[in-house]
Amino acid sequence: MARQKAKVDPWREKVEQGWRLVDRHPLFRAYSACLHVAEDRELSADTWAVVFADGRVRHHPGRRAEPEEWAWVFAHLLLHLGFGHADPRSAFPGDIGEKIDDRWVTSHLPDPAYRAACCLAVDRFLRTLKIGRCPEPLPAELPPEDETTLSERWRRLGLPPRFTPPGPPDFVIGDEETAKNMDYQEDFAIGVADTATAALDLAGAPRSTADRHVAGPWDHALRWFISSYPLLGALAAGMKIVADAELARGWDVSIAAVSAEAAEIYVNPLVRMSAEEWRFILAHEMLHAALRHGERVGGRDPYLWNVAADYVINGWLVEMAVGVMPEGLLYDQSLAGLSTEAVYDRIATDLRRLRKLATLRGRGLGDVLDRPIPRSGAPGRYVDLDDYYRNALSTGLAYHQSSGRGLLPAGLEQEIRALDQPPLPWDAALARWFDEHVPAVERRRSYARASRRQAATPDIPRPGRVRPEELVRRATFGVVLDTSGSMDTSLLGKALGAIASYAVARDVPRARVVFCDAAAYDAGYLPVEEIASRVRVRGRGGTVLQPGIDLLERADDFPREGPILVITDGWCDVVRVRREHAFLIPAGGRLPFTPRGPVFRMK
Repeated sequence: MARQKAKVDPWREKVEQGWRLVDRHPLFRAYSACLHVAEDRELSADTWAVVFADGRVRHHPGRRAEPEEWAWVFAHLLLHLGFGHADPRSAFPGDIGEKIDDRWVTSHLPDPAYRAACCLAVDRFLRTLKIGRCPEPLPAELPPEDETTLSERWRRLGLPPRFTPPGPPDFVIGDEETAKNMDYQEDFAIGVADTATAALDLAGAPRSTADRHVAGPWDHALRWFISSYPLLGALAAGMKIVADAELARGWDVSIAAVSAEAAEIYVNPLVRMSAEEWRFILAHEMLHAALRHGERVGGRDPYLWNVAADYVINGWLVEMAVGVMPEGLLYDQSLAGLSTEAVYDRIATDLRRLRKLATLRGRGLGDVLDRPIPRSGAPGRYVDLDDYYRNALSTGLAYHQSSGRGLLPAGLEQEIRALDQPPLPWDAALARWFDEHVPAVERRRSYARASRRQAATPDIPRPGRVRPEELVRRATFGVVLDTSGSMDTSLLGKALGAIASYAVARDVPRARVVFCDAAAYDAGYLPVEEIASRVRVRGRGGTVLQPGIDLLERADDFPREGPILVITDGWCDVVRVRREHAFLIPAGGRLPFTPRGPVFRMK
C-alpha cells in the first residue's frame, strides 16, 4: 500500500513564503533573525506577530494572509530592530520602566506614544522600500518628524487616533545585556550598503561579488596616486581595493588592512573619511605591502612589529604631506629617522601599554594580514611578489626624482634602494658568516721542509709550504645539531652539505659536533665531509639544546674563539649562547626566543 504524503498547511506555507521574501532581501540579509510559531494564547487574536530584541520573531498561528502581506509584516518588525527601537540605549527611560544599578534588568513593552512614533517611522520607510503589501491601509500623509520628536509631542498633547496602531505592541524592548550582544543597527547599515549595490546591478552596471562596493572616496584616492603621485603610482596601479562591509565585520577591519600576497587593500565602507584622509590610509597600506613588512617580522612579535612599522610609515607620510592623517593613528615625532627595527627594539619594553594601541585595523590587531581574506571570485596571483613590489617602488622612485616632485625622507629612500638589491640566498649568507668567524688557514713557506727546485733554476733551493700547527687548532667550529623526530631530513642534508663544502674550501679538516634531542650526544671532532653520514635521528620528543651548547662552551679541547652553529627546526627550548654563534632553521620556522646571533633560513 502506497504511503500517503504528509499534508502541508497552505496557510503555514504562505507564512514561510513571506518570510523568505524578506530574508532574501539585501537589506535584511545580514540579520540573524529567526521565525517561530507562537504558542497557544501567547498572542492576542488581533496581533499578527511580535519581535524580540534578540531577533526572535513569533507569528500568530491562526492568522490567514497572503505571502505579500506577511512579507510587509515581517519587514516592519525587522526594521524596528534596525532602527534601534528595541534597544534600551535608544528608547526613553520612561518607556522601559525600572532601572537598577544603572542597568535595565528586564524586558518591557513600549508605551503607546513611543510605539506609535516608531511604527510610523517604519511604515514611512517601507513605503519607499516597496517590499510586500500592507495588510491595512495607511494614512495618506505621514508626519515627517523622527520618533523622538513625535513621541515627545504625543506624550505632551495626546496621541491622535488616526496614528494609533491597532492591537498590542509588536516589538519588545530588551535589556542591556541583549543590546550588547545583538547590534542590529550595524546589520541594518550593512544591508543599506548591499541594497545600494543591488540597485546599481539592476540599473545595468553589474559588479562581481569580489567588487561589491559602490565607487567611493577610496577609489578616487587610488586613482589620484596613479595620476598625480609618481612615487606610489606604479604600486597603486597594481593594487585592488575591496570595500565589503561583511568582510570588514567578519575580519574585524575597523578602517583598513592589506594583504601583500593578494595585492588587495580591504576597507570598511561604513567608515566616513575625507578624500585627503583616504589618501593617507591607502598610502599607509601600500607602503606596508611594498616594504614587505609581513615577511620581515622574523622571530619578532607580529603585532608589535606592525605597530613599529606604523610609527615609521606615518612619520614618513606626515613629512611628505601625503593626504591628512586620520585622528587616532600612531605617530611620534621623537621616533623620526629611526628604522622599523630600531623602533621595535625601543617600544618592545612596554608591552602592556602597546597592546592598547590601535592600527588601521583596530585595537590589538595588525593591519598587515598574513594571508588574503578568503572571498568568492578572488583571483590567484602568478607573479613573484618580491619582484613586483621591488619594481613598482623602484620605478616610482625614479619617476618621482626625475619629475622633481620634492624631497623624500631619507629612511624611506634608503629602504626602497635596499629593496632594489635582493637579499643574499641563505647559503651565500652562511658562507659570508664562515668567512667572518672561521679564519682560513694561511699557508706559509719555510726552508724547514725539503726544498723544491724549478727546472729552469735547479741550483736555487726554494721554501716549501707549511701549515703552522697553532692555526690548525683555531680553524674549527662547533655544530649543535637538532636530531629530534620533527627535523626534516631533506633540509638537514642540505644544511650539512653546505657546511661541509664551506669547511673544505677553507681548509677546516674537522668540526666539533654535538647531537641533541631530549639529551646531548657528544660526537667529538668529525671530518666535515663525514658529518652528514654520522647523523641519526634519535629522539622523538622536544629538543633540549642548552646542554649541548654548555658542553661546547666548557670543553677544554674546543677553542674559546670557536663559533657555534645551531641547526634546528625551531621546536626547541630557549637557549643562551655566550660566544659567537648563528642559527640555521627552515624557511617557515620560528625560534621561541629573540636570537642574538644571525639567523639563516633554508629555502
